[in-house]
Amino acid sequence: MGNLAINEAFLQRVEMLQTVLKNNIAGLFGGNHKSRTFGSSCEFADYRNYVAGDDITKIDWNAYARFETLYLKLYLDERQLHTKIYIDVSQSMAFGDGKKAETALQIAATLAYLSVTELDRVSIFAIRDSEVTEIISSVSGRERYFAEITKLNDVEFGGGCFISEGILPTQVGYGDGLSVIISDFLTDNDYENAIDYLADKKRDLLCVQVLTSEEINPKVRGKNVFYDSENIEKSYRKNINKDIIKAYREAVKYVQDRLRNYCNARGAEYVLVKDDKPLDEIFFEQLTQLGVMK
Repeated sequence: MGNLAINEAFLQRVEMLQTVLKNNIAGLFGGNHKSRTFGSSCEFADYRNYVAGDDITKIDWNAYARFETLYLKLYLDERQLHTKIYIDVSQSMAFGDGKKAETALQIAATLAYLSVTELDRVSIFAIRDSEVTEIISSVSGRERYFAEITKLNDVEFGGGCFISEGILPTQVGYGDGLSVIISDFLTDNDYENAIDYLADKKRDLLCVQVLTSEEINPKVRGKNVFYDSENIEKSYRKNINKDIIKAYREAVKYVQDRLRNYCNARGAEYVLVKDDKPLDEIFFEQLTQLGVMK
């Protein structure tokens, strides 16, 4: 990328965006969140049956008087959550003029900022081939954020991306925050197992599919030679006519629908982002209207 994806002008926009979205982000972030585990805060959550050894001070004696059964009161535990963002840094993400890669990095940086302003910790990872590499580790607070986030400018795009092979061996924590996968998902490789893994870990999950306008609605026509962006040895010679364009659009829609439906089935959120959309529109309109940010 010729220009820095994360520069002073971008960070100023993110700060302004956070101010506008301040009342809309509680559904996605929050170190002030109530976690899914039970603890010692003063906010009641649920009951369960008393078992020998439990703290008798948490017995609800009013419930005992009514039902003649010992019930324990459970309370929500407040704790700092950990947002983990995974960026596909394969060659496919560098398709076009670099705007797609820039958009992916800026989405990651914006989600990270929204998270730290809600008192969460944030880690950002790169997925290349079958490896997940940590770029930013457990950042907490705005000062650390601004000191660390420009590391995203050093990310180099290249190679392939095996999302499940990369994420499955990693430690992600159980029910302790949000996981985000940012990719074009234009792959025959498995990503479903990664979604299953994160969902089974009871983490909130957001899949962001980033595509260029050309990938969604190609303008190319006539005889062309195409190369696989992640394997230059693979080439395809085609005469692009309206039938091929129609088949291509149907294939892209199938990819989008497949990912969306799989996310829905696993309780994850999905959003499609075009690389030519303004950042404000992506967050203030798309994510808010979809209910990702509430």
